Amino acid sequence: MSFTGKYELQSQENFEPFMKALGLPDDQIQKGKDIKSISEIVQDGKKFKITVTTGSKVLHNEFVIGEECEMEMLTGEKVKAIVQMEGNNRLVANLKGLKSVTELNGDTITNTLTMGDLTYKRISKRI
Repeated sequence: MSFTGKYELQSQENFEPFMKALGLPDDQIQKGKDIKSISEIVQDGKKFKITVTTGSKVLHNEFVIGEECEMEMLTGEKVKAIVQMEGNNRLVANLKGLKSVTELNGDTITNTLTMGDLTYKRISKRI
């Protein structure tokens, strides 16, 4: 199953408390909560390029499954991570105390971020 495509954010759960816990400033949280972000994924075998555009903020990450890479977090901080693939439709990464699980089901991508007992869930549809 290929992740390649453009996806628009449909819904999200726990955005504000999660972003506060990450340390994002309140004004950034307020601006970001109602913007429908667009995620563009290009998959070439085990190599991925992911671009997430939220208003004027663009987050860009590239990685190869199973190899250490540098990932930019929502806060702009860069951290080392290894992304693993489980099955053929799930990407799992641990970034500095944050677990990210991205699952593709048909035309829907569900991204779940967990930090301690706090979970933030984003659901995006292919456009």
